[in-house]
Amino acid sequence: MRATSALRASMALSLLGVFSVVVGAASTATAAAAAAASIGKLEAFQASYGWSWKGATVAVSTLKLEHGDADSWIYSSTSEPRGLGHLYPMRPTLRSNLRVTDAGVQPLSFRAEGGGDSHDADVKFDWSAGRATGVYEGTAIDLPLKPGVQDDLSVQIAMMVELLHGRTPEQLSMIDKNSWREYRYQREGAETIATPLGQIDTIIYSSQHPGSPRVTRFWCAPSLGYLPMRVEQKRLDSVEWTMEIRSLKRD
Repeated sequence: MRATSALRASMALSLLGVFSVVVGAASTATAAAAAAASIGKLEAFQASYGWSWKGATVAVSTLKLEHGDADSWIYSSTSEPRGLGHLYPMRPTLRSNLRVTDAGVQPLSFRAEGGGDSHDADVKFDWSAGRATGVYEGTAIDLPLKPGVQDDLSVQIAMMVELLHGRTPEQLSMIDKNSWREYRYQREGAETIATPLGQIDTIIYSSQHPGSPRVTRFWCAPSLGYLPMRVEQKRLDSVEWTMEIRSLKRD
């Protein structure tokens, strides 16, 4: 839902650099009506996930979505090391302030701390001016905004909102230093998986940066607002890390 591969995995669900999906602007009245309806379906929640790195448990991440002011939401992620994860001193905390509009999810600000100066972030998204400015992973940024761009956390909510609209995610843009990095998505099928919440029906989506040997797959649960139950990243045929849900509370 980046310094080393292990830190990148921990901050990802935060991922949620990798929980990624573009929210394209709705171009018709029907699409706008569907988007407005989906806003009512988005529910506050708190979920915990266990992370495994090459088969070893390394961290537990807690993600929380709560209402902010007016039409805004606050999405946060905290991670605590487990097992081999104690070898890494970082305890990344991420926070995204975002809003859900008829055009989709728009991040307003993103902050990351606890990953070291070269991996922390403080970014503001000014949609009226059309710019994203601040610092990301030690690099000063000043980027033009376009529909669908997301931060490391808002991308997960963008994915859930897009699926609630009944649309299949296609691609997304995320910050990569002082540029945007594109990811493409496709639906791969459906699977019922065993979780601490019981047997859950999921739809599987995959994402990949063009030319990259890594593929990330998400098992999303329609019955739970398309919240991912499992996330897995493979490099060629080797599984690098896996994230699986442990608990879920919903308002």
